[in-house]
Amino acid sequence: MAEKTMVEAVRDALCDEMRRDERVFVLGEDVGGGGVFRATDGLRDEFGEDRCMDTPLAEAAIVGAAIGASINGLLPVAEIQFADFIHPAFDQIVSEAARLHYRSNGAWSCPITVRTPYGAGIHGGPYHSQSIEAFYAHVPGLKVICVASPYDAKGLLKSAIRDPNPVMFLEHKKAYRLFREEVPDEDYTIPIGVAATKREGNDMTLVTYGLMTRYSLEAADVVEGDDGTSVEVIDLRTVSPWDKECVLESVRKTGKALIVYEDNISGGFGAEVAATIAQDAFEFLDGPVTRIASPDVPLAPYSSVLEEQILPNPEKIADGIRKLAAF
Repeated sequence: MAEKTMVEAVRDALCDEMRRDERVFVLGEDVGGGGVFRATDGLRDEFGEDRCMDTPLAEAAIVGAAIGASINGLLPVAEIQFADFIHPAFDQIVSEAARLHYRSNGAWSCPITVRTPYGAGIHGGPYHSQSIEAFYAHVPGLKVICVASPYDAKGLLKSAIRDPNPVMFLEHKKAYRLFREEVPDEDYTIPIGVAATKREGNDMTLVTYGLMTRYSLEAADVVEGDDGTSVEVIDLRTVSPWDKECVLESVRKTGKALIVYEDNISGGFGAEVAATIAQDAFEFLDGPVTRIASPDVPLAPYSSVLEEQILPNPEKIADGIRKLAAF
């Protein structure tokens, strides 16, 4: 057991899986040199160029090659340098990888993992800040994971690589080195589609994922210390499939629901969570299902002042908790 950052946990998971199964290989832009965020640092030295493979700047080719390799018995981990650049591969991911098992009547599978850093908060401007999870959570046949803690990153990435069908693995870039936590050295996995209750509470359910989990935990601690409001914080970890029963059970207990996500508020994944709560737990609610998210503007401005203005943070989340608690 050692304390690791999230990017270190991602690297450990890749190393472990490449050692465990020689079919696993990594491909992407600059991965041989360690990548922009150093997530693949050292992989080429240990596993060679054939298993840590640099590619051209062509996202469609990266994912297309990964699909072809998977059909031929390999287990590719395709890195897209930034989530903002993944859209040229949309057709390969959505029309090919996600549908291969279905349209072959189960004869073929597509065991690829597509890793990419997403999210804002690092002053990256509109081409290095996007949240893309809602696009892909809409697609049957894709699993979509959003992590922002070292322990979850390692366990869920291992599960993604071992999954027989395509998995989108989204790593919040601001969380890569934001904090450390204990991560087991031994092998472990976390089931895809299972949420984690990161904080117990009785007065309100807060549903979130990614970096917003850490911000929500900070906000919940502040509000309970100030006002005594007890907030249960649920980290979805996976947005497709997502753990509806965990969320509904908590809302039935607390009677209030606040959903926090970084993406634009309209059409964000939190809207799906809100609709499910309103449909399946309406009679238990004693306040409106509420969302905190970014406004409907391009994420994110170059200006750090404007970026801070639009993004959710612990203070905004604490204010949202207080307003909902007052109903």
